[in-house]
Amino acid sequence: MAVPRRLTVMVSLDVAGFTRLVQENERATLAELAAIRRKLIDPTLERRSGNVFKTMGDGVLIEFPNVEDAVSWTVEFQEAMAERNLHQPDKPVLVRAGIALADVYIAGEDRLGAAIAYVVRLQEVAPPGGIAMTHSVRWQLGKSLVARFTRVMKVLKGMDEPWEIWVWPPSELTGLASPAADPSRHADREERYPPIPEKPSLAVLPFQNLSGDPDQDYFADGVVEEIITALSRVRSFFVIARNSSFAYKGKSVDVKQVGRELGVRYVLEGSVRRASGKVRVTCQLIEAATNLHIWADRFEGELQDIFDLQDRVTENVVGAIVPNLQLAEIERARQKPTKNLEAYDLYLHALPPLYTLEKSGLDESLRLLNSAIEIEPTYSLAKAMAARCCVFKRAQLWGTEEERVEGTRLAREALGAHKDDPTTLAVAGHALGYLAQEFENARNAIDRSLFLNPNSIIGLTAQGMLHNWTNRPDAALDTFRRALRISPLDPGKLWTLFGLARAYTRLGRHEEGLETGLAAIRERPQSIHSYLPVIQCLVRLDRVDEARRYAADLMRVDREFTVTKFNAVAVSQGDEWRKQAAADFRLAGLPE
Repeated sequence: MAVPRRLTVMVSLDVAGFTRLVQENERATLAELAAIRRKLIDPTLERRSGNVFKTMGDGVLIEFPNVEDAVSWTVEFQEAMAERNLHQPDKPVLVRAGIALADVYIAGEDRLGAAIAYVVRLQEVAPPGGIAMTHSVRWQLGKSLVARFTRVMKVLKGMDEPWEIWVWPPSELTGLASPAADPSRHADREERYPPIPEKPSLAVLPFQNLSGDPDQDYFADGVVEEIITALSRVRSFFVIARNSSFAYKGKSVDVKQVGRELGVRYVLEGSVRRASGKVRVTCQLIEAATNLHIWADRFEGELQDIFDLQDRVTENVVGAIVPNLQLAEIERARQKPTKNLEAYDLYLHALPPLYTLEKSGLDESLRLLNSAIEIEPTYSLAKAMAARCCVFKRAQLWGTEEERVEGTRLAREALGAHKDDPTTLAVAGHALGYLAQEFENARNAIDRSLFLNPNSIIGLTAQGMLHNWTNRPDAALDTFRRALRISPLDPGKLWTLFGLARAYTRLGRHEEGLETGLAAIRERPQSIHSYLPVIQCLVRLDRVDEARRYAADLMRVDREFTVTKFNAVAVSQGDEWRKQAAADFRLAGLPE
């Protein structure tokens, strides 16, 4: 007889530092845990239909019927624990929580299976006093709960590849985490630490050589030096110089202490391992104050190609760090009270609604950026992003002629006033090419952007778009592929996928264009541009009925879409291509 099984939601709780607490005072610790179970866990579960089915000394496993109740209960529990710790700041009890969908076997009151071990491993990477959940849980949550979680990349115990995890760090409660976090207790020491800059600040620590071969130190040091040099070119970052970072070489470091001593918000650390003629490099980006892992990855190569591997590691690390640091800074800005925001914080607040590609979001982003420019009239990056808003509105067929002219003006001002910020150059150059079709000026700006930061997905995507606009689909293909390889999780990935699909279409590679276009739809279904290459490729593949279904989906996204409107905003790619695209859209049933 088969053992029954079902899909359920599991929550794993575990006390951080349990062994230390027991060693200090076993009786008091066990009494405290019993009180927590009696007062904060058992009486609160019934309202959320939760059920404790297993206890494990300092931890419990709880089953819930749905993700909303599981996440809501866990957040409420952690907030109650933080409140409880307020009254005993010298010996707080910090609990880690993990939440995952689990396919389990039913054995009476018990639950069994590999998924149980997985949720325990997930709980182990949660911040003390915080929560870690899987993407499969996150995407089923309501907006109010989703907004409280931040995406990070973590390597779970026993697994080689980094996983996308969503964490709830109780940032508003971090001062309760331990008595050491209370600044009043160490006021004299804190005064000696350098202030943290307003711009994103980063220290790259010496990578550990795990090879057992001291001769490999040169490679590890070379990787770090290359990364520091490449990041130093990104003017929007503050990067600690090599000599300061290398003061920690060979030492066991506390990331929080490094952040305080160097005055940085983020720390990049890593390791190098040599085995059987191969070299493996692992990297992880950490927010120093909270010890949260923001990003992690690994790279492998042949020992004989060690310098090529060093270049590849540098390229991929820098390409991944830039968007991940930006996401982390956006999340940090969200947690600040609006009344205290200055120009930089207004800029950061403008980025999330910018990438929604919703009309209300783009309008809000433009409002915030204009406010930032009012506070700081020379803020070139804010001007470039405001021009980007005008680009997105026009691409979505919502932009006015006045906004096209204003976006062009802002892009020109941004380029005229700021020559050395790669993001400003790329964004403003892209806007100038799209809004004014000044392709030569756009090329000069984008080329300089990539000279300053060759690993920027924003710069590479802008260059790929320019190649498409100027009838160079082969070059566009290479550029977009490199952008996706460098930063596969970038928030602006939609435009890279769309541009790649457009290049495939121009080259007559319709199967590949279709596949990439469908990926763009999955990435951002509210963008009309996600649907256009899909419709074209399906028509060219004689799959007209399918093309009409996607045309109907497009019309649900924008009921006012017409072929005429598309032709009005499409940047020149040759009259023949525009005529063929219009004919494809008409055949798929899109209105004239």
